[in-house]
Amino acid sequence: MKAAIYTRVSTDSQADVEFNSCATQESKIMSFIASQDKMDVYKVYSDQGYTGANTDRPALKNMLADIQQGKIDIVISYKIDRLTRSPKDFYQLIEIFERHNVSFLSITERFDTSTPSGRLLRNIMLTFAQFERELISERIRDKILEKARKGLWGPGRAPFGYERDGNKLVVVPKEAEIVRTIFEDFLATHSTQAIYNKLKNKQLFNRAGLPHSKTGLDSILKSVVHAGMIEHKGTIYQGLHEPIISKEIFDEIQTIRKDHVRPKHMTTYNFSLFPSLIRCKECGSAMCAVFTNKIKYKNNKRTRYFYYRCSVIDKRDRSFCDIRQVSADRLDKFIIDNLDRIRKNRQYLDSLTYVLNNDSNGGLSGCEPSGGYSPIKTERVQEILKAVIDAAKLKGKTEKRIIIKRHIEKVIYSKETIEVKLLYSDSVDAASDLLRRPPAEVNFSADPNNRAACRQLSSPPSRPTSAMVRCENNMRHEGLEPSTN
Repeated sequence: MKAAIYTRVSTDSQADVEFNSCATQESKIMSFIASQDKMDVYKVYSDQGYTGANTDRPALKNMLADIQQGKIDIVISYKIDRLTRSPKDFYQLIEIFERHNVSFLSITERFDTSTPSGRLLRNIMLTFAQFERELISERIRDKILEKARKGLWGPGRAPFGYERDGNKLVVVPKEAEIVRTIFEDFLATHSTQAIYNKLKNKQLFNRAGLPHSKTGLDSILKSVVHAGMIEHKGTIYQGLHEPIISKEIFDEIQTIRKDHVRPKHMTTYNFSLFPSLIRCKECGSAMCAVFTNKIKYKNNKRTRYFYYRCSVIDKRDRSFCDIRQVSADRLDKFIIDNLDRIRKNRQYLDSLTYVLNNDSNGGLSGCEPSGGYSPIKTERVQEILKAVIDAAKLKGKTEKRIIIKRHIEKVIYSKETIEVKLLYSDSVDAASDLLRRPPAEVNFSADPNNRAACRQLSSPPSRPTSAMVRCENNMRHEGLEPSTN
């Protein structure tokens, strides 16, 4: 039997403890396997520093992918709570194991799940594991609250201007001077943009060596920590650390910020198709849906135009990206039209899916699909593309966006290419979601006659299977050139 060893600890500190480390769990499981007949170790899967409250763990996902490909006969862990502390997740994992004829064994908690009493014991142990997790969480919350009441800093990174000394904050003189500059300049200018420009020109950067973002400046201005206080869940406590600015200055700035809040006079209806899905290839930031109002001088009528704008422009300034923004209406139409062209060319899709199913390591491996999973089907790709195209024709913005997000993971935009990353799955049930095969990407050229752009990229099995549609064209002819405004 091919045995998979699974080990896990919740925190990085536990990983270094001699009697609680993944290495200790592994050695005890190895000793058990050595005592068994006809059982060999296939692979060791170890998640160090990952909680058992969910299944979002890289080693666990790798193990599930290998189970799907028929590489494992039995999964062995030190305790059942090393696999998961959630009864719901455990039942889903057991369902996956049984579907692929894989057994599960805990070497310290021997029970036979083929009998009613064995299943009862398993359920009792899972319930106690979940109770222990919830009890630990409650104790941690109480400990953080008690620290805040005593004026001590809780978990997490120390705010800008301070460094940690145990549970107490200590002022960092160089950073504290920048914090004072931020507060004093805001009192004088009432503008985060002016503060940003000044700090950038004087090269007064953050800890990462970059200019402070506008959102970062706003976070500093509203943080009570710099006034010598600690905030915990909306309650303010007096801190034990030294304040950088006085409470009077802090209160005055909060009054100014409150007066600068823009009232929402009207609701803006944005019917763009891909909000939160567009990514800028140049700067790597998300391109958010924004609008601008322009007045036509002929009839003096105001018209609203929608754009996808790089978020780095709003956070910092225009020098961080050359693309800046692009027309939302034209980009939406361009993407949908190209997806429709690809969907209608069956011969082109057949050749691409064939290459993908037979290309496991960057080169063609043979005529048969590789791996123990079902191959990507041309009909299914066409169904996904048709669902996206039909959703774009719907009138209600909420419904169309839900459908599009179900089938598209992201859209990568640049001046030369537009790449649409599709989410591919054969089924939608909860158990299958844990077993979606590792992502595979295929470039579909906008020109159906160009089949040379097809390749598969390797990436960790942390997301659903995907296909990438690459639309190459002269976008300036389509009116998609980046805005210079």
